[in-house]
Amino acid sequence: QVQVVESGGGLVQAGASLRLSCAASGRAFSSLTMGWFRQAPGQEREFVATINWNRDTYYADSVKGRFTTSRDNAKSTVYLQMNSLKPEDTAVYYCAARSYVGLITSSGAYDYWGQGTQVTVSS
Repeated sequence: QVQVVESGGGLVQAGASLRLSCAASGRAFSSLTMGWFRQAPGQEREFVATINWNRDTYYADSVKGRFTTSRDNAKSTVYLQMNSLKPEDTAVYYCAARSYVGLITSSGAYDYWGQGTQVTVSS
């Protein structure tokens, strides 16, 4: 079992930055592929970013160049740095984990999920 806990959400104005954190425990963190997803009201959950043990990353086109994911294996934590935020980035952001070596963009492939953290961007 892996426990995943997100933090760092909040209310910001358009153009601002925000950093989300995701702490994972219960299994060797370095062996986990981590993913970020988001879900806006009335919409399906969508992929945002993923990072694997080797710190390879992959991003959704909608956030590429604005969002950056990184990991600190010593702290068992992954981060999502969000810059130049837009109102359309407003959503509940989820962190997910799976013991895997590659990058994962499909939500169905993750085994463990956090409870989500709300990000609201005002115009």
